[in-house]
Amino acid sequence: MTKKILCATDGTSHSQHAVELAATLASTLAVPLVICTVNVGRGGARGPLIFSLEESEVKRILDSAAAVAKAAKVKTVEEVSLKAREAASAIVHYAEENGCDHIITGTGDKHGVSRLVLGSVAADVASRAHCTVTVAR
Repeated sequence: MTKKILCATDGTSHSQHAVELAATLASTLAVPLVICTVNVGRGGARGPLIFSLEESEVKRILDSAAAVAKAAKVKTVEEVSLKAREAASAIVHYAEENGCDHIITGTGDKHGVSRLVLGSVAADVASRAHCTVTVAR
């Protein structure tokens, strides 16, 4: 039985499907929903660590997703900003450390070479997670 859902979002239209599904499920099951975004850091070996998103953008992404959850009547909504070099490991680690037993994430339309070159956070989360993972399309 699901007791706490973690929804990972990056603010894209692909992740919007995940937010909507997570909000509906959390509301239906009457469980807490944690909405997170990962601000991925680049560089740092010989120079400064530079994060992909400005803090204002992180806040906009989280607030927008929380508004969807509140509109769906989710009673407990938590917003979490994670900073990491690798998004999937940050999502899975947070879920493990904070008692989330269901992760919901979105995925884009990557195929063929772009999938190999760009990788997939959703696939990495699914392969590493300790719990149920739902990939929304």
